[in-house]
Amino acid sequence: MIEQLEKFDNNVLAIEVIDGFTEADEKLCQKLFDKKLEQGFDQINVLVKLDEMKVSNSSTKAFFEDTLWSLRNYKKLGHLAIVAHTNILKALIPIDNIFFARASKGRQERYFDVSQMDEANAFVNPDNKND
Repeated sequence: MIEQLEKFDNNVLAIEVIDGFTEADEKLCQKLFDKKLEQGFDQINVLVKLDEMKVSNSSTKAFFEDTLWSLRNYKKLGHLAIVAHTNILKALIPIDNIFFARASKGRQERYFDVSQMDEANAFVNPDNKND
């Protein structure tokens, strides 16, 4: 299940994955992202909190579809903050940055521990504009 952490009136989308990530969640993420694009933003900064996520309750198909969607819409993604408490993601994110460095042009993906939630928010929302 996903939940929007906070609603912003700018180009920031902040969500949390709770328990598991399903195909319905993947569709909702796309819908929330598209809504930001419809508001006229060219790039969307995204914060994803995965602290409560259980991989065993998640759909492999949903992850695969989400990955494909992300690759197709990569130029519309701005900064990406992954907030979790896992060494696996902490190690993978710098590899992502190397892999996508040429396509990123000023965009960055960063890992934040759950204790760094304020820093993650500041990373995706440097102007701190919300509703």
